[in-house]
Amino acid sequence: MSLSTIAILDDYQGLSRIPFDKLQSAGYPVTIFTDTLAPYNHPETQQDERDALVKRLEPFNIICSMRERTPFPAELVNRLPNLKLLLTTGGRNASIDVNACQTRGIPVAGTVLNSAPTPGPDSTTQHTVALILALARNIPQDDAVMKAGGWQTRDAVGLSGKVLGTVGLGRLGVSVAKIMHSAFGMRVIAWSTNLTQDAADEKAKAAGLPVEDENGAKTFQVVGRDELFANADVVSIHVVLSERSRGLVGTSDLEKMKRSALLVNTSRGPIVNESELLSAGKKGIIRGIALDVYGLEPLPKDSEWRTTRWGESGRSEVVLTPHTGYVEGDSIRGWYEKQVENILRWQNGEAMETLYKDNGY
Repeated sequence: MSLSTIAILDDYQGLSRIPFDKLQSAGYPVTIFTDTLAPYNHPETQQDERDALVKRLEPFNIICSMRERTPFPAELVNRLPNLKLLLTTGGRNASIDVNACQTRGIPVAGTVLNSAPTPGPDSTTQHTVALILALARNIPQDDAVMKAGGWQTRDAVGLSGKVLGTVGLGRLGVSVAKIMHSAFGMRVIAWSTNLTQDAADEKAKAAGLPVEDENGAKTFQVVGRDELFANADVVSIHVVLSERSRGLVGTSDLEKMKRSALLVNTSRGPIVNESELLSAGKKGIIRGIALDVYGLEPLPKDSEWRTTRWGESGRSEVVLTPHTGYVEGDSIRGWYEKQVENILRWQNGEAMETLYKDNGY
């Protein structure tokens, strides 16, 4: 019996090589792709681009994906006749049509690392705080100025005593809010569709924070949507992408923000209406925008986010990172090791870990 052919998708840093050496040494044909083709189900993807993705994936029995970098809608799944096992990373993945896979008898499994929790904030929290500071302190802009022979060009934004507005107060929203409140003395206000003050108080307690200060001010103050955008000096996006949250933040929200305000999105690109945010940035409606996530990833080379001369002629300052909020080497290598373990379990007829019943959302 020949061994299954394996494709590893979207491994930009080549971090799968060492974990998958074990399978290659055992004779498994392993192909690593370090680039990403156009997503099959994106509205701007042309038919020839869809066909190119199918041509790339069609030969493989096992496909190892990384998060949501390559989506697997039903139509794509059904065009891959040789696919027997689809692996991803994490405990859920909204970009995989798990039902379509199950209809064809294709198991889908993710990865959950069993290591002890780290004592500090997670990778995405660290990245979000880094983007807030980079934007507020002009770090990327001043770095570029210095390397071009210049000196000071713009004042920074102090955060002490200012207002952080978090759209969503789940795990990441709480983690970012705790740091900005404890380390920088920022006042935290929060809004999401179903968020209540009682729930916010419980989240503050669970985070080891007092529910309110000596003056009775709430540590996490729940406010209305309009109040959040009007009063926050920094708005940080922390809701899960769903049909309800797609395009949640748009022009009407951005126009309520202070001219001096900053907006940071490390959640998912489509939560903020991208064209409306781009327009707001060009008009300089707010001081700064920091993005780690986009509607189409990788961000096209001709995207106006890349090509616009931000911070000039009244335009907003913009800081961009390539969806690296979760990209820590140790974690990604650990996910690949878990994929290798699941392949061996599947090949031996054993139960796999983190087997999906649905996409987890």
